[in-house]
Amino acid sequence: MTKIFRIGLLGASRIAPTAVIGPSRVREGFKITAVAARDRARAEAYAQEHGIPGVANDYAALIARDDVDVVYNALPPVAHAPWSIAAAEAGKAVLCEKPFARNGGQARAMVEAARAYGCVLIEAFHYRFHAVIRHAETLVRSGVLGALKRAAAEFVAPIERTPDELRWRADQAGGALMDLGCYPLHALRTLIGCEPEILAAEGVFDGGVDSAMKANLSFAAGVAASIACSMTPDAPAAWLWLEGERGRLDIINFLAPQIGCRFTTTIGGVTQTQPTSGPSTYAAQLIHLHDVLTGAAEPLTGGADAVANMTAIDAIYLASGRPAPPPTA
Repeated sequence: MTKIFRIGLLGASRIAPTAVIGPSRVREGFKITAVAARDRARAEAYAQEHGIPGVANDYAALIARDDVDVVYNALPPVAHAPWSIAAAEAGKAVLCEKPFARNGGQARAMVEAARAYGCVLIEAFHYRFHAVIRHAETLVRSGVLGALKRAAAEFVAPIERTPDELRWRADQAGGALMDLGCYPLHALRTLIGCEPEILAAEGVFDGGVDSAMKANLSFAAGVAASIACSMTPDAPAAWLWLEGERGRLDIINFLAPQIGCRFTTTIGGVTQTQPTSGPSTYAAQLIHLHDVLTGAAEPLTGGADAVANMTAIDAIYLASGRPAPPPTA
């Protein structure tokens, strides 16, 4: 019999129905038991809309509930560290949305808390759990491309600027790099398999928020790479490629292959189409979370990986000359 873990939602977020509520209803292993929001009325409306049985008065009350085994932290990035740490202190596992924290220091504090209290803490980089990126990783590690030399990745998506859009607010740790660029950075780190040095970065800033960012990276494996992101493109796009001495790997839409993806390798002048099927990224994320919670797998995200990604983000912001962000609470 499949062990069932009960999820409590921190935040009446727009992403939760896609990320956890929907997948938990079509796959065994999880059920959503409660939600907390900025105020109880908002949480009650959200619970009614999505058929969630429990409503907590506030975030602390949700974490303390006996019918919550896993806390899904989909609050703004500024709230990831304090509430993920509080959940760990309460003995709860945490699935924390990206970006993991506001900076590398907060990421380290989160990881240390999870370790101290013996709790699972996973960063919700949903693309990382899909069969496409896992197959790409296997191909790269197999050496079929030869020694890697160059790589690039990009994620751009139009994000409307409105007063309540957190991604346009510096005080909420918004910005293109935090919300979008964290993905191509993480994908290249994952596939290349080591950490980058940030050679240069250039951002477009508006009210202390980066609407776009580009960065040139150098990986210890001898790979020259670049990433790019933007919240103001005409249309969304997400792609990556890696080139080695013997071949090249290209993925169009590495982020959500379930809505359309092209994955090819070109080796010795022969281009082959690679498979892109498998459970959706969000379903795969819950499958992996269940495997980790039951001891069947080690976490693919969180821990040192999350700290390294946030540390690289810090370095990109520093190299870009970003205006000083608001003080950390």
